Amino acid sequence: MFGLDMTVVLIIALAAVAAGALCYVFLFSRIETEKKTDARINRVKAAESDLTKVKAARDRVQEMSKRRKSVQDSLKDLEKKQEEKSRKMGNGSIKSRLAQTGLSLQLSHFYILSVALGLAFLLMPLIAGAPLVAALGASFVAALGLPRWIVGFLVKRRQKKFLNEFPNALDVMVRSIKSGLPLNDALRLIASDGQEPVKAEFKRVVESQQVGFSIPEACVRMMQTMPLSEVSFFSIVIMIQSQAGGNLSEALGNLAKVLRERKKMKAKVQALSMEAKASAAIIGALPFIVALLVYLTSPEYMMILFTDSRGHIIMLLSGIWMSIGLLVMRNMINFEI
Repeated sequence: MFGLDMTVVLIIALAAVAAGALCYVFLFSRIETEKKTDARINRVKAAESDLTKVKAARDRVQEMSKRRKSVQDSLKDLEKKQEEKSRKMGNGSIKSRLAQTGLSLQLSHFYILSVALGLAFLLMPLIAGAPLVAALGASFVAALGLPRWIVGFLVKRRQKKFLNEFPNALDVMVRSIKSGLPLNDALRLIASDGQEPVKAEFKRVVESQQVGFSIPEACVRMMQTMPLSEVSFFSIVIMIQSQAGGNLSEALGNLAKVLRERKKMKAKVQALSMEAKASAAIIGALPFIVALLVYLTSPEYMMILFTDSRGHIIMLLSGIWMSIGLLVMRNMINFEI
């Protein structure tokens, strides 16, 4: 009985295996086809999603590039406009240079000073017994060169003070704007509580607003009395913000950081070029020192240069060559940042 039951169980099991094998044989191709179809559908869906992502990323890149190009074009237009305005303002004229000194000097005062210096340097050599040609040369240099050198010195000194204080003024503006004050009030705050000469320049900006100029135009007019690249950066930031909008406090904060970095770089370059400047000063002064020492020891040996016509030609050629050498050394040791 037990053997009979085992035989039946084995027969049933074999029949089930055979039926499963037959089903697998007949349904295998269909199952594989469905798997391949599902895999292909999944790949197509993944590819479509990838294409969508790639297209979205490409659209974002194109939009960013368009915005960057528009900003660059606007910056170029602003720079061209500012260059044209700077030319119209006449930054190289004596009148504009006098305005840049920050002093209440008129053009008539400058010419009176030039004539006075010319007469003084004409009379002093004649009284000392110098030749007329030397007295005329000294008078010419004093009348045309010395007043302009004094004005240039005053302008550079004022610009240096402005650059030292300008980043601090921008930081005050940033804190004012972040606290909720509008740009007009931030400018008035600098104009009333700032340090000179930044205070005077921002006061002119506020006064320009009162006579009808907009804030960007008033900031551009600051180039009349302070023609610096830092002021140009500031006016461009204000103009872009007024046209395109954006976070003005962040832009001014970045500008203040850039100005401080430029100042550090200028100080570093000046320190590295100080040795070359000292060498150039020694080389430039050495011929005069040697001529003075030779004159003190042997006056008759040097006076022939002043009394003989050939000596005049030698001195003229020597002065020309020395001037060329000094200009070359000056261009080699001066760096613009």
